[in-house]
Amino acid sequence: MSRMPVAIATIAALLLGAAGPTLAADPAAPAKASAEIRATYDRMDALSRSVFWANEQQVDPNDPVAGVKLSQALRELGKYDQAAQAAEATLTVQPNNLEAMLALGRAHIARGQAFYGVAPLERARDAAPRDWRPLSLLGVAYQQVRRFDDARAAWNQALTLSPDNPDVLTNAAMAAMASGDAAGAEALLRRAAAQPSATIQVRQNLAIALGLQGKTGEAEAILRRDLPPEQAERNLAWLRNRANSTSAQAAGQTPDAARTWGSLGG
Repeated sequence: MSRMPVAIATIAALLLGAAGPTLAADPAAPAKASAEIRATYDRMDALSRSVFWANEQQVDPNDPVAGVKLSQALRELGKYDQAAQAAEATLTVQPNNLEAMLALGRAHIARGQAFYGVAPLERARDAAPRDWRPLSLLGVAYQQVRRFDDARAAWNQALTLSPDNPDVLTNAAMAAMASGDAAGAEALLRRAAAQPSATIQVRQNLAIALGLQGKTGEAEAILRRDLPPEQAERNLAWLRNRANSTSAQAAGQTPDAARTWGSLGG
């Protein structure tokens, strides 16, 4: 990935100029926030978190948490290039930071440049061979660069480490759906949705798989249970239009509830 010209310090300055919480800090003697304040900001919206963590990274560039948290917040804001840069900044000072490797992989996947995420994710896999997360993300990266066999192998290995993990099952299911196998995606997503930790995204993806097969009654029940009426209606209209189409997975035509491909985790 080519280096972006905007330095992390500049990102922090720009973000701190945006609307957001005021940080009570003495500019003459900057200090890292307490654990309690950090926990409070972790519960806030992405913009507030990006402001806070940019400041924390500026105070201490060696902070093992700030760069990763900043990358996550920027990714949630759709600032994918800056998210990748924040993770890279952490890896510059901490080359073996597992969470930063994962954050960099997620950022590259989100920006549609998964090729550049493969190397850090493979490093993360090798550094933590019992952790399912690098494998789950590698599957997504491999799928994006059309290494389909490698993607399936990565997800199978992740499921060996974490059986019936809804994130892994969702990623494998979305790959199946993208290849036109809605029935296969449905089977995987039913397994995922049955898990206590399954999110609304899992259920919405299940509704898509059902709707694409013409099972609109069950799909509608899921959509109306999880979504406001207007959003449910939009997704139902999309499913009705696409149910009999061979191009159901055309780029840019995903229902509102499933804008993000699969699951990238935190």
